[in-house]
Amino acid sequence: EVQLVESGGGLVQAGGSLRLSCAASGLTFDDYTFAWFRQAPGKEREELSCISGSDGRTYYADSVKGRFTISSDKAKNTVYLQMNIVKLEDTAVYYCAAAQDDDLDGFDYRDWQEYDYWGQGTQVTVSS
Repeated sequence: EVQLVESGGGLVQAGGSLRLSCAASGLTFDDYTFAWFRQAPGKEREELSCISGSDGRTYYADSVKGRFTISSDKAKNTVYLQMNIVKLEDTAVYYCAAAQDDDLDGFDYRDWQEYDYWGQGTQVTVSS
């Protein structure tokens, strides 16, 4: 059984930093692409970033480019999202997702419907 478990969310002041973790189990890490999405109340789910489990290729949405960094540790089957210079508008529930395709050229990695497995989400709240 594939499981994705996020951790690291919480309350952070604007301008601060936070690191989210996503521990994956029940899958072969290299066969997947892992992504971070978020969803704020009343807003659509938004993809922030993704990383190929095999070659480490990454993608960033314009809204987080230069502030957030995605990385992975294959030995720990874990994907991270380092969030720096957070803004009030970063407040949302953050989800980790996995798609059974490690080739970013092989599917539309920006489409949440392409992802096969999801974590339960972790709340990030940015205060002023």
